[in-house]
Amino acid sequence: MTKKNWRRLAFVGCFTFVTIVLAAGCVLITTRTGCVRTPGYVYVPHGTNYQTLFDSLTTDRKIRYKYGFDWYAQHIGLDTNVRAGRYELREGMSYVEVARMFNLGLQTPLNITFNNARDPYLLAQKLAPQIEPDSAAIVEAFHNPELHAKLGVASAKELFGMILPNTYEVYWSITPEEFFCRMKREYEHFWSPGRVAQAEKLHMTRNQVTTLASIVYEETAKVEEMPIIAGVYINRLRIGMPLQADPTVKYAIGDYKIRRITHNMLRVDSPYNTYRNAGLPPTPICMPSIAAIDAVLNYRHHDYLYFCAKEDFSGYHNFAANYREHRANAKRYAKALDQRGIK
Repeated sequence: MTKKNWRRLAFVGCFTFVTIVLAAGCVLITTRTGCVRTPGYVYVPHGTNYQTLFDSLTTDRKIRYKYGFDWYAQHIGLDTNVRAGRYELREGMSYVEVARMFNLGLQTPLNITFNNARDPYLLAQKLAPQIEPDSAAIVEAFHNPELHAKLGVASAKELFGMILPNTYEVYWSITPEEFFCRMKREYEHFWSPGRVAQAEKLHMTRNQVTTLASIVYEETAKVEEMPIIAGVYINRLRIGMPLQADPTVKYAIGDYKIRRITHNMLRVDSPYNTYRNAGLPPTPICMPSIAAIDAVLNYRHHDYLYFCAKEDFSGYHNFAANYREHRANAKRYAKALDQRGIK
């Protein structure tokens, strides 16, 4: 081989070596340096394919090194294994970390909060903006007999009565069935041996306690009054007196905006009308707060049988042990309603 050929061969060899080193260096750098251009959350619905995920990451310029990401993603099988979820793109993540996050389903949980829902439909409306399933899917699960059997409940209303308002950490991709199973576990955890013993002391089931708590919750927004009002209703139950709770009439009619209950309203034919039916309604009339449930379990002992909203519209109530006192309280409140033109 001539000297000229040796030089040419050496040059080609050096060039190839340098090219390989530079390529390896580029791969090493891009796999270890920041791939994330725009930190934030990526939401991947169920059924999303890889191309849709890739397009959402690159078209919106969420990541750099899209070719490196695409090569590595297909290398680890992400192209056939996209997992639904809410994923956080953090500054400094490499494309290897990003691809692995999606491939392994390492989504970031979130906190959902709900309260003051009066029926399954309103609860579904509160939940839908916070998680992937829409309100229709949540309502459908509420009425699913197979789910009822799995959770040991007889109806959607009974299932609704087991759901405790609170803040819960869940995954965005949680299914309605998974959500209700989670609520069942939270319900069982809430009803500790201590709370069960308190309910038994009242000769009530858990559902009955929750049902009474739902009435108490609708009667007052003042937490400090809840044990007193609970005591009024327990006193009535013990002597066989009808509960005569106005919120149950509103529930039976289906209108919670009513400001003033009339005599005609009291005649509504419904098992939830506690003016016409003795004892507690079949199920809760709303989702009571935990404070309301504990107010029933720890009700205030007193001799009150009646209460009426105060005429100053403060949200507090006047309590009475006999009907004569109650009638005087009710007249003052009725006069205040008339003066304000509330019918």
